[in-house]
Amino acid sequence: MMMHKLLPAALACLFAVPAAQAAENMVTLAEKSQFTKTGRYTEVDTLCKNFQKNYPKWVRCQEIGRSPEGRPILVLIATKTGALTPLTAKEKQIPVTLLQGGIHAGEIDGKDAGFLVLRELLENPSSDVLDKQVVMFVPVFNVDGHERFGKWNRPNQRGPEEMGWRTSAQNANLNRDYAKADTPEMQAMLRMVNQWDPLVTVDLHVTDGAKFEHDVSVQVEPKHAGDEKLRTAGQLLQQAVLQDLSKAGSLPQPFYMSFNQEDDPMSGFTDEVPGARFSNGYFMLRNRFGILVETHSWKDYATRVRTTRNTLHSVLNQVAQQGAQWKKLAEEADQQAMRMAGKDIPVSYRSTDAYKTIEFRGYAYTRTQSDISGALMTRYDESKPQIWRVKLRDQNVPDKLARLPEGGYVVPAAWAKMVVEKLRVHGIQFQALTSGWKDVSVERFQTEKASFRPASYEGRQPLEVKGQWVADQKLQFARGSIFIPSAQPKSALVATLFDPASADSLLSWGLFNQAFERKEYMEAYVAEEVAREQLAADPELRKQFEQKLRSDPAFAKDPAARLEFFARRHSSWDTAYQQYPVYKTAQIPKS
Repeated sequence: MMMHKLLPAALACLFAVPAAQAAENMVTLAEKSQFTKTGRYTEVDTLCKNFQKNYPKWVRCQEIGRSPEGRPILVLIATKTGALTPLTAKEKQIPVTLLQGGIHAGEIDGKDAGFLVLRELLENPSSDVLDKQVVMFVPVFNVDGHERFGKWNRPNQRGPEEMGWRTSAQNANLNRDYAKADTPEMQAMLRMVNQWDPLVTVDLHVTDGAKFEHDVSVQVEPKHAGDEKLRTAGQLLQQAVLQDLSKAGSLPQPFYMSFNQEDDPMSGFTDEVPGARFSNGYFMLRNRFGILVETHSWKDYATRVRTTRNTLHSVLNQVAQQGAQWKKLAEEADQQAMRMAGKDIPVSYRSTDAYKTIEFRGYAYTRTQSDISGALMTRYDESKPQIWRVKLRDQNVPDKLARLPEGGYVVPAAWAKMVVEKLRVHGIQFQALTSGWKDVSVERFQTEKASFRPASYEGRQPLEVKGQWVADQKLQFARGSIFIPSAQPKSALVATLFDPASADSLLSWGLFNQAFERKEYMEAYVAEEVAREQLAADPELRKQFEQKLRSDPAFAKDPAARLEFFARRHSSWDTAYQQYPVYKTAQIPKS
């Protein structure tokens, strides 16, 4: 693969503060190598400490947690407001912006761009960006993946010469872990998020895919979904960043540039609402801004770092100008969220068939049958730019709704420990019941169908259930059960984590799979005897059985299903089987 390199003279024009003018101990290997290389993780540790050493009044280098292989996950905190602790930032009402690099450690533009941006801000006496916000920079989130260093870890990416790996040392994709929060890395990140409550989080990536001229996409939520006032602000934020990037010579887009049908440019694009497993979808549910930045993998490393650097400067300038007002909107959204008890909250969205035709700057291409794979393959000619007229679907509507209970959710004591761990890592309010809670009117989820995903996904076996919430008899909850109130700022996140309709619920991610595994049964010959006794004793049951045989061919051909028809009506049937161990209630326990 050809590495696209910039001549030194051209490279010197890329950045406002050339390396020669900067403090030597704050310059990355990327700059020193004219953006052909990126440093190892030891460089992150050294640079982080050097930034604090050089600017002790304005910078802190801190460890937020450890990776599975024992490496420190570092954050660089920079501000001229004096708010170098979460408490001070909260007391002074200073907006916090979190820059997250290297969640996919082969996509490492954000690390080198982030160090460059912070150095430029600290060395520029005329800039007031750090006077109006706290900037938190995690250079590499996936630190173990970063150290799985290799030349061709991303064969569809031009530079740097070597880079890290997409997944963690436990083979986890951290950008699928925000909702379920299984990994040590994500738990460390969310603990920091709970402490600092960033108003804006910028997640820095490099996209895969086709070859085209556009060099970056910037997606912002809330925009398509979330709190209405924050959506308006998110739209304006996105527009401002795209305008800044265009002025700087980029060709930005507001949507993820992945074809609707893989390898087919004419299939067009869809601008979707991200789920809670992704960074920008997750922060939207916390009533905060999540920004996904994706530079294009076929641009050379110098171009990608420059583009990321320009994006970060634009975002930070916007926060400096608008952050105080956005913070008020976020606080208003929190208050509105506390009034959502008893109301419907979208837990998934779908794109409509509505579309607009856009002009997209691609390259001439051919699609021919491959003699290697046998499939239809697209081949691009980068010497021939071409305008593609393609469809963009960017209208989204709620797909599935979850009605928050009037009071909250109740989790029985047997399941409480696992749930509490998740609640704490997300900063969700809950109440542990220190004594029993008697005669509680509840709704339970009546499961009609439960299907396990055939294969493991992100270390779990996802579960899909169909059913509905129904009123149940009054239940007794033992000491140690927990109550999760609907009336709290993160009510949308609560609904997403606890309603079975959500693809990112704890149930869907497989945390309650044991409740859906059948453990008690009767042998077939016993079930046959029970069935005959039931049929002889109950003529109405016989009618129901014969009717089902006539109306349901699949049932009629399935011996196990036919026997289960009777087993479910026997006193030995396990009533806890396929019972979701989370309940809704309109009541609120006494403190």
